[in-house]
Amino acid sequence: MKATIKTLVDGGKATPGPPVGPALGPLGVNVGQVVAKINEKTAAFEGMKVPVKIIVDKKTKQFDIEVGSPPAAVLIQKELGLEKGAKTAGKELVGNLTLAQAVKLAKLKLSVTLAKDLKKAVSEILGTCLSMGIIVDGKDPREVQREINEGKRDEELR
Repeated sequence: MKATIKTLVDGGKATPGPPVGPALGPLGVNVGQVVAKINEKTAAFEGMKVPVKIIVDKKTKQFDIEVGSPPAAVLIQKELGLEKGAKTAGKELVGNLTLAQAVKLAKLKLSVTLAKDLKKAVSEILGTCLSMGIIVDGKDPREVQREINEGKRDEELR
């Protein structure tokens, strides 16, 4: 029989204290090992709250960690050092993301997105930029999406 614990942790900074430790204590697993594994898997999301699912086999005391991902908007804000997006997207610009940064964020989201490949995941990030009032490489995100779809930016998507 397996027990599943869902929690939010600070990326790369989980501790044996609440909320992880007290939830794992009754299951008899090594809390230190679980925390170390969580920190290893969430290091890329440092400074952000990250959803984590801990699955523990009650008999064998084996565990598995599944890490979610913060929303794309939160990743973009952290990447650009923004407090929040534009109040009126389309009229107000709050930042400029490079395509390389968009690719980096898309790779972070790839395991939890419905996108079938990196190209589609980057397109999702660009769509979020559009709604946040952020340009990409000095251009409207829709224009960059068009260039990607036409294959003009394939070299940058690696």
